[in-house]
Amino acid sequence: MQDNSVRSMVFVAAFTALIVVGAIFSFPSPWNPVVPFTLATLFVILSGMILGPWLGTACVGLYLLLGAIGLPVFAGGTGGVQVLVGPTGGFLMGYIPAALLGGLIVRLGRGSLAAVIIAAVVATLAIYIPGIPWLHWKLMGFVDDWSWASTWGKYTAPFLIGDGLKAVAAVIIVRYLKDRLNPWSRND
Repeated sequence: MQDNSVRSMVFVAAFTALIVVGAIFSFPSPWNPVVPFTLATLFVILSGMILGPWLGTACVGLYLLLGAIGLPVFAGGTGGVQVLVGPTGGFLMGYIPAALLGGLIVRLGRGSLAAVIIAAVVATLAIYIPGIPWLHWKLMGFVDDWSWASTWGKYTAPFLIGDGLKAVAAVIIVRYLKDRLNPWSRND
């Protein structure tokens, strides 16, 4: 087995573990019982930006597979397909394009500050794009006010500050690790 293959497997395992830890140590938001606060999104974004689009996506795929087969890797130590088809399933599915797009943008921009910032923003939005409509659809008939305004105002907008801070943290971490890892020069 090649050294690069072993190194890649170690990085995929390590970032998958970081996503798991970021998800398990979550806490419910005080204004809604459906969507918890979690650091998993930070590690999802970092996986693509640091490891590249393919290895980052592999981390997310492994994480989702582990959760789908029932291991308690999702928010609050839950697991199973029921979580993936539940109200937060769209956000979880958004992890795949987040890692992929974040990695592609950093790679194409060769790690420039502008590319890293754009990658963090796009990766964050990639989680919201399937997450919000899925959440809205799953809330229909489940809550009293399931309008788009409620989905946005109560279940989404309050997370923007935290997700913005996670995007800023991702930029700082990637820039700090730039000279140590130089992931955009590898061909994964």
